[in-house]
Amino acid sequence: MYIICSDLEGVLVPEVWINVAEKTGIEELKLTTRDINDYDVLMKRRLEILSQHGISIEDIRTVISGLEPLPGAVDFINWLHGKAQLIIVSDTFREFAGPLMKKMGWPPLLCHHLTINREGMITDYNLRQPEAKMKVVEAFQKLNFKVIAIGDSYNDIQMLRKAERGTLFRPPQNVIADNRDLVAVKTYDDLMEIISEKLGTG
Repeated sequence: MYIICSDLEGVLVPEVWINVAEKTGIEELKLTTRDINDYDVLMKRRLEILSQHGISIEDIRTVISGLEPLPGAVDFINWLHGKAQLIIVSDTFREFAGPLMKKMGWPPLLCHHLTINREGMITDYNLRQPEAKMKVVEAFQKLNFKVIAIGDSYNDIQMLRKAERGTLFRPPQNVIADNRDLVAVKTYDDLMEIISEKLGTG
């Protein structure tokens, strides 16, 4: 039996931090795990910027509530129904994800959480566990599932390599260049073809 482990931002929904950057005009917030492969460095810098500019959790939620899944993402999720279980494995935070999960029909989500003070300011981030994406794949494999993993960024690479089949979806050129052994595709049709081949339903 197969489990589909998919990243969220950049694969199924827009990049949240890029949209926050565009809304606030803070260019540095456009940096993501597509640009910086050390997640701790990236998140600590993001929290510094939020504090410096007085950006609260509600400000970010307002941006997120206006986002929609990427064109074709919901159709892709619906196509998976009855074929394989989709689990979204993301470095997002449960305090961010609700509006987007609702728009996609509430697929299961494994992610992290934030520490928020009484003033609604984000003071820290809390990883569910180190190497969380790879550990999810390992856990399913210990339950005798095989895993098809989908991601687009540096923080997905461990997950993709651990899975029985790992595929990059619309990654930037720098991620492709650093991981030439991984297949990279640009469309949901390509993903469906890969999944169908693995499931024997093509």
